[in-house]
Amino acid sequence: MKNTVLKFGGYGLILGAVIFGLALTFGGGLSYTTQEIIGYGSMVASLSFVYFGIKHFRDKVNDGKVTFGKALLIGVLISAFVGLGVGLVDYLYTTVINPDFAEDYLAKTLESYETLYSGKELENKKTELTTQMENYGGSGFMATIMFFTVFIIGFIISLISGLILQRK
Repeated sequence: MKNTVLKFGGYGLILGAVIFGLALTFGGGLSYTTQEIIGYGSMVASLSFVYFGIKHFRDKVNDGKVTFGKALLIGVLISAFVGLGVGLVDYLYTTVINPDFAEDYLAKTLESYETLYSGKELENKKTELTTQMENYGGSGFMATIMFFTVFIIGFIISLISGLILQRK
């Protein structure tokens, strides 16, 4: 099991880091909505190694058998590797490549609020977002959020893969 997790977790980590890094680096001219869609797509593509890792373990390592619990464990561990890759790239991006990301994001989002809200509601939304960014806009916190986002999506994919691939 260890070799399977390291192999497929490593593949997922590398693919997640590369795709997410490319999307962050070259997607700068795109809207944040489009960047978000690309980001989630890269997470799901990288997490496809969860399914393939469980299938490899079942078919090549464990004589065609895997319990749901073992499949879930393999999937969750692979998901942690992918989350680590995406989280590291997110941290590098927001500290080295684009250290002004949080301020740019805040400015563009506040600008978009101008078309969505008016009056007191606009001021409340601006204050709310500004406070959130001040409290949670640090690179380390954002990287941690990315790790857990990938990990939770990976857990869901692990559940589904475990249900599909389990054989006793």
